[in-house]
Amino acid sequence: MELKSYQYKVIKDLETYLAYVQQHKKTDKAFNHYWEDRIGPYNPLTGQGMQLYKNTIPNAAHVCIKVPTAGGKTFIACNALHTIFNAYSAIMPKVVVWLVPWSNLLGQTVSALSNPDHPYRQKLNSLFNHRVMVYEKKDLLMGSNFNPAVVKEQLSIIVMSFGSLRAKNKEDRKVYQENGQLAPFVSHYTNKADLLEDIDETALINVLRSMQPVIVVDESHNAESNLSVEMLNALNPSFVLDLTATPKNNSNIVSLVPAIELKKEHMVKLPVIVYNHHDKTDVVNSALHLQRKLELLAIEQEKNGGRYIRPIVLFQAQPKIGEENITYEKLKKQLLSIGIPENQIKIKTATIDELKGENLLSRNCEVRYIITINALKEGWDCPFAYVLASLADRSSAVDVEQILGRVLRQPYVMKHNASLLNISYVLTASAKFNDTLQSIVKGLQAAGFSDRDYREIDTMTDEEKQPIRADPLEQLFSPGKTTVEPDQELDSTRISFQPDDITETVANDTVLAKIETMAEEQSAELETIIQQQKKQPADEQIFEEMGDKIKRYKMVEANKAYVSGFRLPQFYLTVQQSDIFGTGKEFLSQEPLLHQFKLSNEDTRIDFEQISSDLYKVDIEETGKSEYDARFTKIEDLMLKEPVVGYILSKPKDSQIKDIAHQLIQTIGDMYPIADQEIRVYIERILNSLNAEQLQDILIRKHSYADKIKAKIKQHADNWAESQFNDLIKIGKIEAGASWSFPELIVPGMLGASITKSLYEREGQMNNFEMSTITDIASLSNVVFWHRNLGRGKGFSINGYKSNHYPDFIVGTRSGKIILIETKGDDRDNSDSMAKCRLGNKWAELAGGKKFSYFMVFDKKAIEGAYTSDKAKELIRQL
Repeated sequence: MELKSYQYKVIKDLETYLAYVQQHKKTDKAFNHYWEDRIGPYNPLTGQGMQLYKNTIPNAAHVCIKVPTAGGKTFIACNALHTIFNAYSAIMPKVVVWLVPWSNLLGQTVSALSNPDHPYRQKLNSLFNHRVMVYEKKDLLMGSNFNPAVVKEQLSIIVMSFGSLRAKNKEDRKVYQENGQLAPFVSHYTNKADLLEDIDETALINVLRSMQPVIVVDESHNAESNLSVEMLNALNPSFVLDLTATPKNNSNIVSLVPAIELKKEHMVKLPVIVYNHHDKTDVVNSALHLQRKLELLAIEQEKNGGRYIRPIVLFQAQPKIGEENITYEKLKKQLLSIGIPENQIKIKTATIDELKGENLLSRNCEVRYIITINALKEGWDCPFAYVLASLADRSSAVDVEQILGRVLRQPYVMKHNASLLNISYVLTASAKFNDTLQSIVKGLQAAGFSDRDYREIDTMTDEEKQPIRADPLEQLFSPGKTTVEPDQELDSTRISFQPDDITETVANDTVLAKIETMAEEQSAELETIIQQQKKQPADEQIFEEMGDKIKRYKMVEANKAYVSGFRLPQFYLTVQQSDIFGTGKEFLSQEPLLHQFKLSNEDTRIDFEQISSDLYKVDIEETGKSEYDARFTKIEDLMLKEPVVGYILSKPKDSQIKDIAHQLIQTIGDMYPIADQEIRVYIERILNSLNAEQLQDILIRKHSYADKIKAKIKQHADNWAESQFNDLIKIGKIEAGASWSFPELIVPGMLGASITKSLYEREGQMNNFEMSTITDIASLSNVVFWHRNLGRGKGFSINGYKSNHYPDFIVGTRSGKIILIETKGDDRDNSDSMAKCRLGNKWAELAGGKKFSYFMVFDKKAIEGAYTSDKAKELIRQL
């Protein structure tokens, strides 16, 4: 199981934040600069920009990832652990406390992380070299396979519930009590100041505190109370990662996933179609027919090669308040009375759990109807749940906020051929339908979605919505009663569903016909939106999600006519689509150019001279009266390095090489599309040629060696890709085609100086040489506009044989010429600059030399194919 594109971006966001921590040393300063560079500084008067870092856990980096329900938070967290520990020293134990809010979620999490066949555990094994152990609190209290030697060797994940740590009566909690099973840890304590006063040093809480764990807080919106913050502080963490669909005000969000991303990846059944019926009998009748319709579609789909789906209805019954309410008992009795088999009906309430031990996804399971009240809240998921049918009083607003998220997860994370199987349904009979819709919006928002993600059909007439007055005599004796509910009991004579007729087509059902028509329309509309968004910059969806927090700058009115309808060319590759459809064109990336690349054929000659020591650790140091900060600092004390180095070098040479190769490949990270196994073999070839002293040096300077090796691999890949790129151009399979348009609004982040002729109201930040260069060029009489091209995910890129090249400036002249300008300081005349220069010049050639030009500009010393600042200005004056 690999990361979805949006999940990959989340991990990259986290890596970027950690890089900011390395640069700025303080977690708050790093966070604030991270967002300033993306969307500009925070303005407390307008609310624009990301709010400043909230230091609720003073001795830890504390950040949040916002992911909608069904977005794969747990899988993201598994990958994030590797990213976080990769920034830590090897001498720090890899200990994780994984906190969950409910007992059912605790069991699910332990099972998924422990099961060797589960994708989550397989990913952890891959990332941590199969050295992973998952514990529950009871395992630690007994010291079961939990001791200093074991912890040193592995990733230790301790799954606990919030309640096990935040109960007010500390004396009653075993985690705070003396524990002889954990006594071996005491001799390994390096800083007694980490321990809680008046708590025995063998207590589990002190063992955990001594290891400064990473904390993963699942559904973190449930951990915002003062008591919960106290709970997190009690663990003395070095890093806290919050995961939630609905961050609270004190969250430090480093990455957020727009809802559209889940739709694009077919993770959710959206939009939700809400159908308001005349009464509750109609609700039940429609629910039964809709389930049948969906199941027939699923059966047909499976016959044609699709996956097995058995659609399920969630009936939301009424609580036992008043004799007339349709309770779960009454509803089950009435469903049985019309002939539905009992094994197809299950009840799940706070006191009854007939789903226990039931595998709802199994082909052997018969369950099609689940009756609940509000018990199926967060932590319960079944992708087969399609229909939520509420049996609330007609005079009440339907409260589905808590359980709406249970029907959103898409089976098998794929688009199904039948449109109705890609959508979820809420069936109601509410006179207060507007209030019901607000509850649905709140439910969608609680799951990380919005009011744009539902469509409604209301068939209840205005007359039906009027409250029915109680009988005057009855009101005299029951003054609190003002209305009566005529539809409390279901009228089984009006239910047309035939349980025994599995082939029933329900073709004449007008309700289903309306729902099906809307489903088809919504499927087409969603596909149109997805195709439109593919053309937008990668960050644009995130900016839309952030709404008013984003400060956007308009295009200057005078320039609109010049760029209107204009599209900058980018490279496209001719590909074989199929024997039937022939060839087509796809946006060029480096991936197809590396299709036949073999790293095993490349040399391993690398100059490892002058590598500086860079073994990092997290050093908690006091920075103020009550302020602590996690800092990544260099260690020069060999006493800190020797335990790790000595341990690895005590092994046989083959084991040494495997261990060191694993550390290096984890530090290097993903180099897709080059396979990890190829990189591992390449690194082992390098290590086999080194002596013991050099292997020791690698362990001490792991990050610098990894950087050197990664740069060498990238150089080999880029050289191969450039060769393929030129060959494909020669045979006409790569062409430049009109592609990128200037957006009407931009989000430049930190602003640059105001210079005449800018394309937008304000442009992005520039260094001194960039500002000097564009000031000179803007002063030329033939220049109409200039634009500070925005970076990754925002601006125009030349796609080709390297990672996308984002030139610094786009300039337009009176003759209609578009010029791309890349500025380089004279100290940047390296192979990367030369490759970018060749790519830029090739782009100008294929895009059309009469309309487009590319200039790489140096101050005084230009490389081949580039220009000095004076020469560039002279040539641009003539364009």
